[in-house]
Amino acid sequence: MKKVIRIKNLDCAACAAELSEELEKLDGVRAAAADFINQRVSLEYEGEEALTRAIDVISHFEEVEIVDGNAPVKRERHLKEIVSIALSALFFVPALVVQLVGVNFWIYFGLFLAAALFTGWTVAINAARNCVRAFKDGFHPSVLLDENLLMLIAAVGAFAIKEPMEGAAVMLLYEIGELLQTIAVGSSRGAIARLAALKSETALKVVGEVTEEVDPETLETGDVILLRKGDRVPADCRLFGDTTLDTKSLTGEAYLRECAAGEEVLAGCVNEGAAVKAEIVRPVSESAVARILEMVENSSAKKAKPEKFITRFARIYTPVVVLLALLIAVIPPLFDGYRFALWVGRALNFLVISCPCALIISVPLTYFSGVGTLARAGVLAKGAVGVDALARVSVAAFDKTGTLTEGKFSIADVKGGTHVRDMAVALEKMSSHPLAQAFAEYEAPAAENVVELAGLGLEGDVDGKHILAGSLRLMRERNIAAEAVESSDLIVYVAEDGVLIGHVEIADNVRAEASEALGALKRAGIRQIAVLTGDTEARAKAALKGLPVDMVCAGLMPEEKPMRAQALREQGALMYVGDGINDTPVMAEADVAVAMGGLGSDAAIEASDFVLASDNLSALPKALKGARKTRKIVFENIVFSIAVKVALMVLSLFGFIPLWAAVFGDVGVMLLAVLNSLRMRGKI
Repeated sequence: MKKVIRIKNLDCAACAAELSEELEKLDGVRAAAADFINQRVSLEYEGEEALTRAIDVISHFEEVEIVDGNAPVKRERHLKEIVSIALSALFFVPALVVQLVGVNFWIYFGLFLAAALFTGWTVAINAARNCVRAFKDGFHPSVLLDENLLMLIAAVGAFAIKEPMEGAAVMLLYEIGELLQTIAVGSSRGAIARLAALKSETALKVVGEVTEEVDPETLETGDVILLRKGDRVPADCRLFGDTTLDTKSLTGEAYLRECAAGEEVLAGCVNEGAAVKAEIVRPVSESAVARILEMVENSSAKKAKPEKFITRFARIYTPVVVLLALLIAVIPPLFDGYRFALWVGRALNFLVISCPCALIISVPLTYFSGVGTLARAGVLAKGAVGVDALARVSVAAFDKTGTLTEGKFSIADVKGGTHVRDMAVALEKMSSHPLAQAFAEYEAPAAENVVELAGLGLEGDVDGKHILAGSLRLMRERNIAAEAVESSDLIVYVAEDGVLIGHVEIADNVRAEASEALGALKRAGIRQIAVLTGDTEARAKAALKGLPVDMVCAGLMPEEKPMRAQALREQGALMYVGDGINDTPVMAEADVAVAMGGLGSDAAIEASDFVLASDNLSALPKALKGARKTRKIVFENIVFSIAVKVALMVLSLFGFIPLWAAVFGDVGVMLLAVLNSLRMRGKI
């Protein structure tokens, strides 16, 4: 069983990792992912007892609280932190003045101590709690030796060696840094929370001649709704008339989209044209908006390699630097005239600077911001691991039908008269294949014993006659004489009792944005673009004429597509874009799988790493650019943070940095890394 639990007051990536670790140790909990950015815990568990134990661990972890899943998320005002900082500064500034004018030592010592207590009491409480948790069920050094204990040791040590200004500065600067970090993370939470505005609060349901206001959640497939000018589409629906839609919230594109009667539109769009009626095609729970919110909110559970590295790194790194600081405080004084106060101060500097906050906060925040930015561009990422993989892609492969083409099939021509059409319609009405929609509007006799032949077509009995409807390959496999028809349309050959009686031509146009989208991928560095299709080579090349495609792999059976994908992977990391059930094996083979969200099958969406919410291929180059920008910022933060910290630690050993400057340097590095990560929220 799976469950998502909403929480609050989990404001640290290291704490989230510790909570996840504690939960995964519980009997009956198969997997757990605590997300400090979305304030959620995702659980996979066996039975109610395991869930009860997990809830108990969550509710007793530091200051974490479980909140009502239906309650609105309140805006964080940080009043407690602001008051603590203000009171601390109220004592710190006079103490600094008193120290500078040379008044009695104990007066400014007391003032600095008061300043440290106002900001340091939460640090002390958290450190004490961690001490208890660290020795529960064995010893857990990573729980004990976190940033709270590091700062507490540094502050207490500074007061112990009669450097009260530095001790108070440690706590004041640390608390300011924590506040700024929380505000930055909260800002990203707000950016994702604003996606919830895509959901409509009400819908106008039409029942006969009456229009009533209802909760969109109550709408079912087949219900008719009224969309007035300015109304947000509450669920995926099919229009009964022409109108104009604002799709910016889903696609990121500012221009208005003209939509004709019969066209399917996605939830979250805004009707900017005349009032129009529409039929619900999917309930709210399965709509584009629901997919956006679910995928983005759950994306943090799938961590990229750099995130996993940083989590493991922090668990080992912190105990190691505490041990090094202890050695610095004890060993050098033995060879330096027993000047313990001097080396204790340097050890405290080393300890403060070594805090890994910049890394454990900025790396997941960058990926989270990247996922949110892609969502605004109409690309839904299922996790940071997909974003990381997409950044390395150099080869792209596409399905043809429904991906590069519109997937809106219609009968263009029939050779052999209405009897041929009726026989094809009879079989196709029993099929779940996308091609079958071309026959949906026609009436035909009932078919019996219909069998779907994967990649070939259909066979069945109609009015006592055995009918075949499918590809030229099917005809030849059944030894039916048939000549290849030259056409850019898809040909469905029809045979009756072993004799070809005609064919039906099915039209499917290339998407308007396909050429520009593929060209943009080329300009973005994709070396090769291939198309994998079951269609004939001549027809595929005719249909794709004018597109910047390097290779057309035609005539492929479903089981042959994964083998072609394997060959393409040898040339570089592969992205595959598809829309149907038959695409799922290829998606599993590719490094990155992208599904078409509007027309795509549930199986394809489930197998993918990314979903194009509005089926617009123009979002692909944006996704690639955004993924590369995300990965670049992640490595900028890792290299910058480690380089600056190593430099500061070396300088602290030689006494070039006072303790307050060490804290300022630590907080500064963290804030610069966080601010750099927020660049992902900009335009891509």
